[in-house]
Amino acid sequence: MTRDRILAFAQLLRLPNVFTAFADIALGACVGAAVLSSAPFAFWCAYLVLALASGCLYLAGMVWNDYFDLAEDKKSRAFRPLPSGRVRVVTAVALGVVLMAAGVAFAGLAGALAAPEWNHEPLVYAIGLVAAVLIYDGGAKYTPFGPIAMAACRFLNVLLGLSLIPEDALDIEKRVHLASVVGVYIVGVTWFARTEESTSRKRDLSLASGVMFVALVLALLLRAKIPAPLGTVAFPYLLVAFGFLIGLPVAHAIDAPGARNVQRAVKRCVLGLVVLDAVLATMFIGLPGLLLLLLLPTALWLGKWVYST
Repeated sequence: MTRDRILAFAQLLRLPNVFTAFADIALGACVGAAVLSSAPFAFWCAYLVLALASGCLYLAGMVWNDYFDLAEDKKSRAFRPLPSGRVRVVTAVALGVVLMAAGVAFAGLAGALAAPEWNHEPLVYAIGLVAAVLIYDGGAKYTPFGPIAMAACRFLNVLLGLSLIPEDALDIEKRVHLASVVGVYIVGVTWFARTEESTSRKRDLSLASGVMFVALVLALLLRAKIPAPLGTVAFPYLLVAFGFLIGLPVAHAIDAPGARNVQRAVKRCVLGLVVLDAVLATMFIGLPGLLLLLLLPTALWLGKWVYST
């Protein structure tokens, strides 16, 4: 396979962004490490398989996104892999089907590895993710409910990352609250990005950034529910630092809402999800949670050649 063809597939898959899916699963593993007194080696191996499941489902979503956007892309984004013919449509469809099937299969396998008795929850969440991805890509993204539909995908992905943890170790309220932090953040990011290819309205950008701020408030409220011995006292300060990390390009885009500024802010917010997951992990396991940031260098390196939005 030639370099140009490899690049075309990497662009179709939005390869840098898959590390944000891995970060959601790594967040789940950090929560598991905090709330479980002990776990067998197979349990942690199951998390590696679960990361593969999440990655496959995310990449499948990127493929189906471009498949459903093909008619529009032929008019306004002819440089993309499908309208340019660098990747054949039939190849993309086959790739999307294989990736989704692999994601569901890996999720089922993770549930089998994690405990003596098969845990069906990863499989259930993976199937839910498939449905959410197809609903979003298939038409919901063109409606006012698009940001919510996208957030549902992330919400389910975080729950997928928590699905290997026994319910007696982490109750459903905390699972939903943690997943909601990421979900609400993605509502804001998706709303912010809706008109990224043209001049955006300052009002919409401001409201979208407000939704992202709400996600940070939700994170602080979750910290109040976590037992004091867990995590680090630095968590609120790390959350504020994250706010500045995404807030500066967001503020610049609101001030000058041209396509270039908005796209830069969106890219920062999308890859910033890895940082958010790392900060949330410190709520449970302390500063070692920042090790999730090791996912960023490869994503940033790939981002030099492959667009993220």
